[in-house]
Amino acid sequence: MVKPNIGFIGLGRMGAPMAKNLLDADYPLIAYDIVPSKVESLVSAGAKAGSSCRHVASESQIVITIVPDSPDVEVAVLGPDGVLEGATSGDIVIEMSTIAPGVGRRVAQALSQKGAPMLDAPVSGGPQGAEAGALSIMVGGPEEAFKQCLPILQVMGERIEHFGPNGSGYMVKLCNQVGCVVTIQAVCEVLSLAAKAGLDVRKVWQTVGSGLAASRIMELHGPKMLERDYAPGFTLALQEKDLRLVAAAADELEMPLPATSAVHQLIRSLSAKGKGELGTQALVLAMEELANCQVKG
Repeated sequence: MVKPNIGFIGLGRMGAPMAKNLLDADYPLIAYDIVPSKVESLVSAGAKAGSSCRHVASESQIVITIVPDSPDVEVAVLGPDGVLEGATSGDIVIEMSTIAPGVGRRVAQALSQKGAPMLDAPVSGGPQGAEAGALSIMVGGPEEAFKQCLPILQVMGERIEHFGPNGSGYMVKLCNQVGCVVTIQAVCEVLSLAAKAGLDVRKVWQTVGSGLAASRIMELHGPKMLERDYAPGFTLALQEKDLRLVAAAADELEMPLPATSAVHQLIRSLSAKGKGELGTQALVLAMEELANCQVKG
């Protein structure tokens, strides 16, 4: 079976390894990013370089986009020289960013009028999961397009679920972000409480993390907090953006999210102090300030 040409737009911490996995799986790939240097490593691995989003779409049957925020998706797909201008009937767009569900539905509607269905397919798993092809992928959109694109999604992810019409995938991703930030805050509070009490914080992390409070976030972020390693996988700034989307969705549903709202304010306080480009594990810095303690071990 001949594999379709794939256009890939957005080569950040997540997009670059995802695109590389598709190349390694022998999919013909044309790539584009607003930072040209990000395309070079993929070209050296066998991809073609696109000159614009429109160019990428015109050369592809499947177009994948993964960019930072809702306005970036609107520019990449609907803007001048965007995907919409280059797409033709029968093409499929897989939009893998984390954006407002309403914006995603509007973009999907514009594409559908040209005969190009869209799947919203945001991901979870971080750069490590992207590199390993082990992401969780949450999909909304036409079921037939989902079935057609499933082999492509399986190159990038391990757990792939279709949740319903366009917008569903984005909403599931917002649920995921609620779980992540509240759990990160829980780890921050565990370690800060141990530090404030004068305990061996690393031993507390090992003990608590082997019991009922164990979690993937405790396992991955706990050591970074203890080592005061705040290098980003996923930044506080991006997390704050996602929580703004969560808050807007919750308002629309008249849904109270008390724990999430509190964590949002802590992240916002760190961003206001110029710490937005630190990794999300740096949330512990807000707890250190509140509790007048230092987490290390």
